[in-house]
Formats: sequence, structure tokens, C-alpha cells
Amino acid sequence: MKNHPLTVTVITVCFNSVKTIERTLQSVAAQDWSHIEHIVIDGASTDRTVSIIEKYRAGLAQFISEPDHGIYDAMNKGLALATGDIVCFLNADDFYATTDVISRVASAISSKQLDALIGDVGFFRDNDIHRTVRRYRSDRFTPKRLAWGWMPAHPALFMRRLVFEQIGYFKTDYQIAGDYEHVVRAFSSGSLRYQHLPVILVRMQMGGVSTRGFRATLRLNQEILRACRENKVSTNYFKIFTKYPAKILEFLNK
Repeated sequence: MKNHPLTVTVITVCFNSVKTIERTLQSVAAQDWSHIEHIVIDGASTDRTVSIIEKYRAGLAQFISEPDHGIYDAMNKGLALATGDIVCFLNADDFYATTDVISRVASAISSKQLDALIGDVGFFRDNDIHRTVRRYRSDRFTPKRLAWGWMPAHPALFMRRLVFEQIGYFKTDYQIAGDYEHVVRAFSSGSLRYQHLPVILVRMQMGGVSTRGFRATLRLNQEILRACRENKVSTNYFKIFTKYPAKILEFLNK
């Protein structure tokens, strides 16, 4: 019996994203894979975000606009609605680098019987979306490096929905590192079958919440330490901070 084409659920969460949401929606609509379920969760935006989303409503599987309790609560709402074989997150500051991202991911996961696929992210500044100023290379990630604070680039992480069902939702009491904690739950056992695709799958705008200055960095690393301890991954601040020299090199090795 022939395998059915895998359906990919793309979850987009946004709030007051009038400057970038249309680019995100267009990049999903332009994908050459026809089996896409696009779910958009808006946190009751007060600008024109909702009116822009409504222009693309016909191409969306689900659209909710209501108050939430932060980004991880919004992501959980999307997960609760997801029905695809593969689930991923594309936030309102991000867009797919090419029109064949989803088809390449779905084909690789299907043909190689993977639980997850990870790719790279190219960061850009808002004045030049086509120039990569930093490349987040997910091939440096392994489950053993969770203790050092490493994770795959989250917008370029694609996992089977069955994995989400096994590990549960995001913890909403995390402010910045809820995605890291979720990755720890998924990968720390070392049993997840995954592969790295050595290309930039997603382009992301610089200036996200986890890169906004010293206080955000401190909060991020506090939450990384907490995530490891809650999931019985042995670590300490020294291990976690050793990743920063390698991260600086991401600006040079694009």
C-alpha cells in the first residue's frame, strides 16, 4: 500500500505584527507542498494585524484572535488544533527561505522514517531581508549538548505530531526558554530519530525576545538551567556560558 503524503501543520503565533505578518503568510502560501495546514493564533492584536490575516483567511485551516497568557500559551493553542503528521512553528517575524522548504522536509521525514528534522536559520536585519548577518547552524546540536544550552534552531525544527503527543505542551511559566525546555523533553532520551538538513530553511529577523540585551540573556540562561534540572540533565552555568564564543562565530561563518 502506498504511503499517503504527509500533512505539515505550520503554527504561526503573533501579536501586533502588522509590519511582518503578511510576509510570513505569503511565504507559507507560496510553498509547493499542497498538504499544509496553516494555523494562526493571534493574541488579540490592537493594530491592523487581524485585518491583514483576514486577507489570507481562505488559505488558513484555523484562525483565532483572542487574549492569551504569553507566547507559549499561544503555541499550545495551536498545538491543540493541529492535525498534521508533522508540526512546526513559524512566527510572525520569520519566513521560509525558499518555496520548497516544506516539500523537502516532508520528503526527508517520510523517506527516512524520521521523528524530526532540523535545519538552519539565517538572521537578517529589517533594512535588508535578503542579507544574512548570522547563520544558526543546527548541525552543532546533539542531545548530549543539551547540558551546554544547545538546541536546534526552533523555527527550523519539524517534528512528528506523535512526538508532541508523547511529550506534552509547552510550559507556560517560562518567559523565554519554553521552547528549549520542550526540546529537552523531546531529545534528552537520545531515542528520537532525527537528521540535520544543512541548508537555511527559515529566515528570521534580528531582535527577538531572547536576544534583547543583558537582562534577557540572564533570564534565558536561568531558564535553561531550570529546564535541564527539571528534566534531569546535569549542567551548570559554566557549561551553559561556554556556548557563547561559538555563537559569535555565527556572524562570521555565514
